[in-house]
Amino acid sequence: MFGTAAYAQAQGASGAAGGGLSTILLLVATFAIFYFLLIRPQQKKEKERQAMVNTIQKGDRVLTTGGMYGVVVSVNNDVVVLKVGNNTNIEFVKGAIQAKVS
Repeated sequence: MFGTAAYAQAQGASGAAGGGLSTILLLVATFAIFYFLLIRPQQKKEKERQAMVNTIQKGDRVLTTGGMYGVVVSVNNDVVVLKVGNNTNIEFVKGAIQAKVS
């Protein structure tokens, strides 16, 4: 009778150790899925947007992050001047440009 209890106890201990390993593998797999499905595509998209912002030139029609459309009047270092109306020019930081519009 004592032999059976010791055997069951030994089986439970090895089962718990295997459960810990599977938990770690599950966490690693979950992180990998999040990385490849969420984080990596977002980083790629931001890198493409940054490249687009760096190529803005005078005359480009752009959309700001605030939803305002305008035509680029000038680009000075980190400041972009947009013409948004007949006689209305507004200065924006380059980072506020969301997309070029054709």
